[in-house]
Amino acid sequence: MLDIKKGDFLDIAKVTDIELERYITRIMLDIGVPAHLKGYHYLRDAILLSGRDMEVVSSVTKLLYPVIARHFRTTDQKVERAIRNAIEVSWQRGNADTFRELFGYSIETGNNRPTNSEYIARIADKIRLDVRTM
Repeated sequence: MLDIKKGDFLDIAKVTDIELERYITRIMLDIGVPAHLKGYHYLRDAILLSGRDMEVVSSVTKLLYPVIARHFRTTDQKVERAIRNAIEVSWQRGNADTFRELFGYSIETGNNRPTNSEYIARIADKIRLDVRTM
């Protein structure tokens, strides 16, 4: 858990990557992203990078996927597909209440799953807001 006193204003840049990774992991597991999927690891990195710099979400194919692909020694296309698959699995099998809380809708409302960039941006935004209010 992030070791911050309630009411303190904190800049996300001052939070360590390990603390953020742990927090992101808790959110992803609560949503229902299975940890055995490659997309799980790619998503965690994508959310971490986006939490630090929201600009990368505006260009996932040109900025975000290539960075993750280099880190994991794979291709941009494989990163995109693995993330899409992880989101689809969590959408189908995950916690509908958590989806409703985060996105305002879930599979039960008949909506389509969020896109990769919507999913990444929303969770990254939640983390940024949570860090600021801790």
